[in-house]
Amino acid sequence: MQLKETFESVKRASKTLALLSDEQRNAILLAVADAIINNQERILKANGEDLAKMDQSSPLYDRLQLTESRLEGIAADMRNVATLPSPLGHITKQKTLPNGLRLCRVSVPFGVIGMIYEARPNVTFDVFSLCFKSGNACVLKGGKDADCSNREEVALIHEVLERYGVSKDVVALLPATHEATGEMLNAVGYVDLCIPRGGRKLIDFVRDTARIPVIETGAGVVNTYFDKDGDLEMGRAIINNAKTRRVSVCNALDCLLVHKDRLDDLESLVEPMAEKHVLIYADEKAFAALDGKYPYLEHATADSFGTEFMDYKLAIKTVASLEEALAHIDENGSGHSESIITMNEAVARKFQMHIDAACVYWNAPTSFTDGAQFGLGAEIGISTQKLGPRGPMALEEICTYKWLIEGEGQTRP
Repeated sequence: MQLKETFESVKRASKTLALLSDEQRNAILLAVADAIINNQERILKANGEDLAKMDQSSPLYDRLQLTESRLEGIAADMRNVATLPSPLGHITKQKTLPNGLRLCRVSVPFGVIGMIYEARPNVTFDVFSLCFKSGNACVLKGGKDADCSNREEVALIHEVLERYGVSKDVVALLPATHEATGEMLNAVGYVDLCIPRGGRKLIDFVRDTARIPVIETGAGVVNTYFDKDGDLEMGRAIINNAKTRRVSVCNALDCLLVHKDRLDDLESLVEPMAEKHVLIYADEKAFAALDGKYPYLEHATADSFGTEFMDYKLAIKTVASLEEALAHIDENGSGHSESIITMNEAVARKFQMHIDAACVYWNAPTSFTDGAQFGLGAEIGISTQKLGPRGPMALEEICTYKWLIEGEGQTRP
């Protein structure tokens, strides 16, 4: 393993994090947040080098781009993480056995968390803040599209850590190569948990290749069902926000399911999206309802459904019942986020109970699936699996636990 020395250094450094108090961790996080603001020009220059290599028409361009306001938001999120209670040392279970042994289950860090992500330079700071606050070291593997940005950000973090006398090895950035990804996924004994954050291709590769524990995150084929009892004005706002707020993120809407009894309202429902030039792939009935009324319209194909567009594109499918909507989501959803728009509580509750996803909304857009929006501070990813954490993952979700047992010389018969 060419990167073995890196992994060994991070593993050793992870042990030193246990010696830091929560107050020390918070002080360092606040110092990094200040450094982000004080070094905006430096970060933006590196980000500009990355942006210059990417086509501006790519839906990934927005996700790659850093701005002064986005850096201010990143710094604010880091400061927020510093104010959150420590997830460490919590007693989650306690009991005394009949033989007098005292058992205590307490929250502890995983140790070393490996993060694989694509053109998302904000993730570098988010992952550092959550890992550092929770006592975890981190190995970062960013994509080549954001490599200049990521390297400048990690250099900034290292400068602050060294100023506070903390080993810079608690954060390591690997080369932006496919080979480095493979080495991380085989770093048995060094990386305790890997979290991939990106598209379906990346998630599948990590799941199929890794020899270390993995939590699947990110890929989101998101649906919203507008029921026959949905409120029109509410629906217009929710659908537009879910689709157009940021199209390149995993909680963005991909498919609108509309009840056949509301096809007359479909033009009004989608009209706000025309301003953002959203291209609609409509099934036969929806196409007939929108033909000549919505300017960016094409016929849907089988590939239109079950696709994560990450672009100004939306599929529309007409359904005859709640059951048909549920069946479509069962077949085409990814277990990320789904929503129903209806004023019928019984229908909404049935939808929420049936849908097998990490986040299920009623009369709200899926754009709220976000760690910060859930009050968790920043997020390290959104888990779409069922084993372990599910949904937005923040401080508590990147901790594990151990049992502490105390006795007075008892022996087992």
